Amino acid sequence: MRKLGLAVILLLALTFILSQFAHLEQFVSVIQRGQPLWIALAFVVQATWLLNQTAQYRAAFRVLGIERTIRELAPLVLASNFLNVAAPSAGVSGIAIFLDDARRRNLSSARVTLAGVLYILFDYIAFSAVLLLGLAVLFRRNDLTAVELIPSIILFCATIGFGSVVLLGTRSADALERLLVWMARAVNGIVRPVIRRGYLSETLAHRFAVEAAEGLRVLRQQPRGSWLFPIALSLSGKALQIMLLFLIFLAFDQPSTIGTITAGFSIGFLFTIVSPTPMGIGVVEGAMTLALRTLRVPLEAAALITAVFRGYTLWLPLLYGSAALQMTGLRRN
Repeated sequence: MRKLGLAVILLLALTFILSQFAHLEQFVSVIQRGQPLWIALAFVVQATWLLNQTAQYRAAFRVLGIERTIRELAPLVLASNFLNVAAPSAGVSGIAIFLDDARRRNLSSARVTLAGVLYILFDYIAFSAVLLLGLAVLFRRNDLTAVELIPSIILFCATIGFGSVVLLGTRSADALERLLVWMARAVNGIVRPVIRRGYLSETLAHRFAVEAAEGLRVLRQQPRGSWLFPIALSLSGKALQIMLLFLIFLAFDQPSTIGTITAGFSIGFLFTIVSPTPMGIGVVEGAMTLALRTLRVPLEAAALITAVFRGYTLWLPLLYGSAALQMTGLRRN
């Protein structure tokens, strides 16, 4: 059954890559028009960013007392990123890679899932700081509208919500259990009239809370400063992506300022998170192009820069993730 499931996943992965091959072709054709030096440096920054992303996961695991190496986590992170896009299911597809690895290593599935939650929380906190800078640039230039404000408010609320749940769990395992069971009942109450059954298991919510209590106990015992390093890694990841965008501007001889680049990146990344499509496919391209155009970048240059930036941060990492998925899957045969 495991091999059949892996075969289905790999087939879906191959189908997805083939269906999106036009984006990769477009990226390859466009970067050939850029200056080779800056294009090559952009690849170096991309590799550093992906390595930094793996270090973020490692830091989240370490906060919960789980030691993992960069070498162990790198293929899991790439494969997880790919599955979250190729087979979107609210992040469940991606976390399945980590859970499968956890079972093989006899690690607590709840603590591994909690590490994924902490990764998202730290990333949201870091991006919220960058987003505030981007919104400040737009406000100063009188370009801030509801199109940027409403998704930003959603993101800030999500960050506060994530943080509140984690903080609640560190204070009281019983309170976390009651909250998770209540949330499961609330979701079931909403969807039961439609699907005629419960969608979330209250028993599993109870079991998860009990298992997560161990990880939260470790988290509670950590010095407060232990949270700063993962957040710093998340901030450095955003700085690397901003540097990548800056190199793309240089590659195509487009004048820019730090304010323009920060604001353009902020809006692009915002719609990667607050979007009805996985990784904002089809949404970020339009939103980021529009944001750059609003920031006085010519429309043609804005569209070209956005396409190349998405190539570096989405389409190429998906290609890497497809290869990593096959590699991590083969190790489990």
